[in-house]
Amino acid sequence: AVAAGLGVCVVSGSRGRSAASVLRLASSTPTVVHSPPLHVAPTRLRSPVTTSSGRGRSVAVFRSPIASRNVRSMAAPNVLLPAAGASSHSPLTPALLATSVLVITGALCWARRVREAAGITVVPQWAMMSAVGDGVQGSMQSSLMGPCHTSASRRSQQMYASTSMETPSNPLLDQRGLPRFAAVDACHVQSAMTEVLATLETDFQKLQEEVGTVPVTDVYTVAVEQMEVLTAPLTYAWGVVGHLLGVKNSDALREVHEAMQPKVIMTTQLMGQSVALYNAMEAMRAEAEAWNSLEEPQQRIVEASLRSMKHSGVGLSGNQLEQFNQIALRLAELSTKFSNNVLDSTKMFDLTLTDKDQVSGLPDTALGLYAQTAKSKGHENADPQNGPWVITLDAPSYMPAMQHLKDRGLREKLYRAFVSRASTGNQDNSPIISEILKLKRQRALMLGYKTAADMSMASKMAKSVEEVDQLSEMLRSASFEAAKRELADVQAFAEKHGFDGKLALWDVTYWAERQKEALYAITAEELRPYFALPLVLQGLFDLCERLFEVKVVEADGEAEVWHKDVRFFKILEKGEHIASFYLDPYSRPEDKQGGAWMDVCVGASKVLDRKPVAYLTCNGSPPVGDVPSLMTFQEVTTLFHEAGHGLQHMLTRVKDAEAAGINNVEWDAVELPSQFMENWCYDRATLYGFAKHYSTGEPLPEEMFQKLVAQKNYNSGLGMLRQVYFQQLDIELHARYDPDDASVGTPFDVMQSMAAKYSVIPPLPEDRFLCTFGHIFAGGYDAGYYSYKWAEVMSADAFSAFEEVGLEDDKAIKEVGRRFRETVLALGGGQHPSDVYREFRGRDPTPDALIRHYGLSM
Repeated sequence: AVAAGLGVCVVSGSRGRSAASVLRLASSTPTVVHSPPLHVAPTRLRSPVTTSSGRGRSVAVFRSPIASRNVRSMAAPNVLLPAAGASSHSPLTPALLATSVLVITGALCWARRVREAAGITVVPQWAMMSAVGDGVQGSMQSSLMGPCHTSASRRSQQMYASTSMETPSNPLLDQRGLPRFAAVDACHVQSAMTEVLATLETDFQKLQEEVGTVPVTDVYTVAVEQMEVLTAPLTYAWGVVGHLLGVKNSDALREVHEAMQPKVIMTTQLMGQSVALYNAMEAMRAEAEAWNSLEEPQQRIVEASLRSMKHSGVGLSGNQLEQFNQIALRLAELSTKFSNNVLDSTKMFDLTLTDKDQVSGLPDTALGLYAQTAKSKGHENADPQNGPWVITLDAPSYMPAMQHLKDRGLREKLYRAFVSRASTGNQDNSPIISEILKLKRQRALMLGYKTAADMSMASKMAKSVEEVDQLSEMLRSASFEAAKRELADVQAFAEKHGFDGKLALWDVTYWAERQKEALYAITAEELRPYFALPLVLQGLFDLCERLFEVKVVEADGEAEVWHKDVRFFKILEKGEHIASFYLDPYSRPEDKQGGAWMDVCVGASKVLDRKPVAYLTCNGSPPVGDVPSLMTFQEVTTLFHEAGHGLQHMLTRVKDAEAAGINNVEWDAVELPSQFMENWCYDRATLYGFAKHYSTGEPLPEEMFQKLVAQKNYNSGLGMLRQVYFQQLDIELHARYDPDDASVGTPFDVMQSMAAKYSVIPPLPEDRFLCTFGHIFAGGYDAGYYSYKWAEVMSADAFSAFEEVGLEDDKAIKEVGRRFRETVLALGGGQHPSDVYREFRGRDPTPDALIRHYGLSM
């Protein structure tokens, strides 16, 4: 948001892709599906992109080079968040391996999408295992692969030492069920990873020898299914490490991760560059009988594997290959460093206030949070009424200050600190950005592409940079004049109420909030008491049952967790346990990356006999005293957004792991279910299912509901334009900017020039937003941030299918919901997204619904 010149932007990441799983595994800054950057500006908070540092999942989007799919949310333009996105711990198959070396997803976001807090890390998808059957952690029969029923699984168990059923003392090696989070410590990482990598290298050599001897009709079994079993211990153990980097970060964990990451990358690189595997799959694809014997999801897996292996350098040799591998190692190192710098710089700043006049204008919820933060920092007697109060740059703390603090000087101080994070001293990401851009361009040229953006487009729905440019120009045309009018209206309102001069960047969010209160006679703080997390969760679960005919049940205590606030749930379909998920809802700036993301703990797999398990991670407002977490409406939509990613992962019908859930879904389509779910937050039946006062139980007054709906499109032009700015800045840096040509200036010069076209208020000359843009520098969203808007065209069109049958017609809604469940949520990466969408909608999507939902016009 800062980059856009309005408010505060929290970038996190939200989405990792299956192709990126392998690389991500190595780089392990969790990669997740993230929310878009969070802003504190006067735009509606949607869930586009939140970038963060350190992937996933964002997906962002993010940390591991092993290609986990981490999805991050894309939040409104001015909030501190991660980007859409999710990271998954999916099996390390050829595609993942290849990609693993390509995508370094850091903790987000990306992918996604929350209006997440600043700098997020994404976790690798493949990292965690899902429980086998109904057993979670305790079932001794739940081996890492479960009671594999396929011949490939049985053969692999017999052939490879890595599938030993002995119970190891190291919790990272005890992979019989879900991760033993209560037991895992940094001291376990080096010994576990050393053992896992040594076994994998030996077993992989045997597999390479075997794949060259089997009939072409058996290649899929060896190259994909046996590979999945072979790499499961690595994806499990390293995935746990990556996840903990994002949610329980520590110096000790960082150190051991940095020590082991190069070894993980080199091992996965070696597999991704296997000529034997590549040639075997090419031969299978060329042989009609063998190829036609594969189902469509399996064919897509092979095609993705071949493309990913090309991208991992399988066609290179000699000095070129050695140089390529060094680039992969360095990119992984830089990605992790980028994320850590964002986290560290965010933690380093706090503002202690002791005078009541300084906190004038702040709502009670903010005062309570700031007093609670003060207590955690040693002010034992701090209380909401008398202070002291401590404000940090973490989104739940920063945003209320920018929206409500009357003291303009304090707002300026906070704003300048926020936009300069990770840009000075030991946490300076500026040189990291330049080096990342150079290395990505160099890598693309080595693989035969003209630019890093061209390489990115090879695996997207959008097939060229020009298609992205066309989308951006269409959305810019629809929003630019509206954004200018909206900013002028805020300026006029401020002047009418005593403000003298031109609004500065730290004024816009404050006065926009005042204008919104005046226009709609409703404030975010007035709404909070009606959005208690326990009730919001139940409303979300009721919606899932209504639309998709699945039931979410509490299962706390059935799985170990990494923090006391983490919840565990199961999903039942017709009484059968089909999936599970962890929910980590609150901000913990001391050790948790900012932003919101969905990540994969365990992926669905017929070979490993696994059920899917997801991580849903948010950075919402924590409880204060005896009062439960009272959410802002933006936090509500962020939760729904991440749940959408989780549903696509958990409700998959595809059993081939690399195409199940969010795996192998083209990056620019992965935000469809997440952004689709956000729309239900404005649906009357859905909202009234949970909008009840936390202490009285009274429903949200009708007048407040009408105002909430009316203000949905407040400053929507600014919000739309901000996201277009982010995506075109990303494209410019990866498609047209030459980092080796000093005459074109720095990436920050590019940022200023793009702001001139896509912003109505320029950023400060010293603005260093790029230093926290984890979506594209640590979350796997490079040349892919446009995915938020690309997918939003589809998500808005998809929701319009429900509007067309009537949101009040429960029977019709259930029917459309069932169709959505059996297509978009069920088919995963087993079919091309265009085909999946046509199966749901009966036609291709149009942008009409998106423009209408924003209250704009073409």
